[in-house]
Amino acid sequence: MGACFSTIKVSGSNSNNNTKANHNRKEPTKPQTRTEKAATRKKQEVVHHHHQINKSVNNEAEKKRKVKEKQSSKAIPCGKRTDFGYDKDFDIRYTIGKLLGHGQFGYTYVATDKGNGDRVAVKRIDKNKMVLPIAVEDVKREVRILQELTGHENVVQFHNAFEDDSYVYIVMELCEGGELLDRILAKKDSRYTEKDAAVVVRQMLKVAAECHLHGLVHRDMKPENFLFKSTKEDSPLKATDFGLSDFIKPGRKFQDIVGSAYYVAPEVLKRNSGPESDVWSIGVITYILLCGRRPFWDKTEDGIFKEVLRNKPDFLRKPWPTISTSAKDFVQKLLVKDPRARLTAAQALSHPWVREGGDASEIPIDISVLSNMRQFVKYSRLKQFALRALASTIDEEELADLKDQFDAIDVDKNGAISLEEMRQALAKDLPWKLKESLVLEIVQAVSMNLVSSEYLLNSKQKRWNEMLLHLGNHWLLAWLESHATRTSYNVL
Repeated sequence: MGACFSTIKVSGSNSNNNTKANHNRKEPTKPQTRTEKAATRKKQEVVHHHHQINKSVNNEAEKKRKVKEKQSSKAIPCGKRTDFGYDKDFDIRYTIGKLLGHGQFGYTYVATDKGNGDRVAVKRIDKNKMVLPIAVEDVKREVRILQELTGHENVVQFHNAFEDDSYVYIVMELCEGGELLDRILAKKDSRYTEKDAAVVVRQMLKVAAECHLHGLVHRDMKPENFLFKSTKEDSPLKATDFGLSDFIKPGRKFQDIVGSAYYVAPEVLKRNSGPESDVWSIGVITYILLCGRRPFWDKTEDGIFKEVLRNKPDFLRKPWPTISTSAKDFVQKLLVKDPRARLTAAQALSHPWVREGGDASEIPIDISVLSNMRQFVKYSRLKQFALRALASTIDEEELADLKDQFDAIDVDKNGAISLEEMRQALAKDLPWKLKESLVLEIVQAVSMNLVSSEYLLNSKQKRWNEMLLHLGNHWLLAWLESHATRTSYNVL
C-alpha cells in the first residue's frame, strides 16, 4: 500500500519533462452502473437514428435531383438537343420573304440569296416541334433524299441545309408555276387533250423511276405534291414534297400505312407495300386527269378503302367511251390490284400512250372532264381548310393532355394505338368504361378509320399528335363526306 501510494504521489509531483506524458495518460474509468449503460445505449441509438434520417433525406434529395434532371432533359425537345451538322450561316446568306405555305412542323417561304439576288424556296422547320427522335430522323431523311435526287429534271433542286438554335432550313429551287390541277383548269378555250395528260403522267413516272433506282419509295404521289417550275407553257413539272418518302432494301416491304386516301394502293392497306404503290398512285392520278373523277369513291373513307380493296374502276361512264383505247389500257395496267402483275415505273414509261411521240390523242377531251375536275379540286380544298381550321384551335396544353391520354392507351409504346389496345382502354375501369358488346361495336366502327383519314395517313402513324387530331377530326370529315353527297359535289 505504502509503495503504491508513494508511486502515485511521486508520479503526481514529477518534473515538467513528464507533464506531457501525464497529460495523455487516461484516468481509470469507473465501472458504469446499469442505469448509465442504458442511458449510453439509448444515446447511441438516438445518434444512429438521426444518422439514418439524414442519410434517407440525402438519398431522397438525390433521387429528386435526378428525376428533376431527367424531366428537364425530357422537357427539351429532341430537335433542340440535336446538332444536325448543317451549315450555321443561313441569316448571313439569305433574307426570308413572303410565306408560301405551311405544314405540321414548319413553314415555306420565298427567300433571296444575298450574294447573287436569286430567289429560292426555304422550308423552315421548328426544332421545338421535333419532340421525339423520329421527328429528327424524318428531317434528316428528307434532306438526304433531296441530296440523292437533285439534278433530276422533274425533282425540285436542293441547294443546301442550314440550322441555328431554333430552326432547320432546307433551301430549294423556287417553283412559281402553280399546282398541277390548277394549271389544267386554267387552260385557255378549255382545250385539254389526252396528250396534255400524257405529258404530265410521263414526268411523274420519271420521278417514280428515279426514286426506285435509288432504292427509294415516294409513298405519297398525288397532284398536290407536284408544282410547275414557271408559268411558261413548256415548264417542267417538279416533285416538291418527299416528307413521307423512305428508303427500302430489295425484297423488303413496308408494314405501316402512309399516303393519301384517294391514292393509296391496296397493298399499303394490307401493310405489305413497296415501290409498286407509287405506280398505283400514278394510275389513280391518270384516271382523274382523263375523266375528272376518282376511281374509288364512297361517302366515307372506310367505304373508299373497301372500294380500293374489292372493286374495279368504272370505264363505262361518260366520258370513258370517248377516251382512246390506248389510254384506257394504260390506266388499267397501272390499277392492277396485285402489285406483282402491275407495270413498274420503267415499264410504264414505254407504254405507247405515255411515251414521247406516242399515240395519245390531241383531240380535246369532253368538256365534262374539266367540270368534274373543278368540283374535285374545290371539295379537296374545302376539306383541307376545315381540317387546318380545327387543328389550329388546339393549344399546347390541350395537345399535352392528348399526348398523356395517348400514352396511357399505347401500352406497348410503339407510337401507334392498335385495335386491341383501344379495346382494352375502352373496357378498363376508366371514365369511359363500357360494356364488352359496346366496346366491340366501337372498335369495329373505327377499325378502318383509325388508319384511314387522309390527315392521319400523312402522318406516317409515328406522330401521336396527328393521330389524336384525327380522332377529333373524324366527325368533321364524316360531315364533309355526307354533305358532299347532298350537294353538287355528288357529280364525283
